[in-house]
Amino acid sequence: MVDRYEVRLSGFGGQGLILIGIILAEAVGLYEGKNVVQTQSYGPEARGGASRSEVVISDGEIDYPKPMKLDLLLAMNQQSLDLYSRDLKEGGIVVVDSTYCHQVTIPRAIKIPFTRIAREKLGREIVANIIALGAICEITGLVKEENLKKAVLDRIPKGTEELNVKALEIGMKLGKRAKEELVKKGEDDYIVVEATEV
Repeated sequence: MVDRYEVRLSGFGGQGLILIGIILAEAVGLYEGKNVVQTQSYGPEARGGASRSEVVISDGEIDYPKPMKLDLLLAMNQQSLDLYSRDLKEGGIVVVDSTYCHQVTIPRAIKIPFTRIAREKLGREIVANIIALGAICEITGLVKEENLKKAVLDRIPKGTEELNVKALEIGMKLGKRAKEELVKKGEDDYIVVEATEV
């Protein structure tokens, strides 16, 4: 891992982005032994307003807790993609929920319909965030699967373990497929992973 890796998870309130930011930070910090800082911001609306969670990961000390240039951007809606894609470093990874992101102009963006997959495969849109978390962790290799699963189980409500573990596994399968496509595609191609691939 490079000395500093910066992640922004963005979308609208109610998508569980702050939760997955906390889970990612705990998986990396508690179970992988890295230094990590997690910050969050959200609009005054309980649901529907802007929401983002940022995670900075390092093998060394973290001298500044906010992202400067993103290594990874997860955009769960079009507004977040439009607003934050300019913060991506050259060669950074963009993963979008293509259920809500329809105008993707960034080369090599990874388009996965997380919300549609959650609805169709699990009957619950609320776990789209956990599917996305599994996908981005598989794509980046930030966290070992068993450590990510532990961190998810530490944070989710009791009684939802089976649903969330299934969501995580689906996400990791999608991420593996996307990672394979990244290797094959040209510099200007989009990577599209559909629900039929899990």
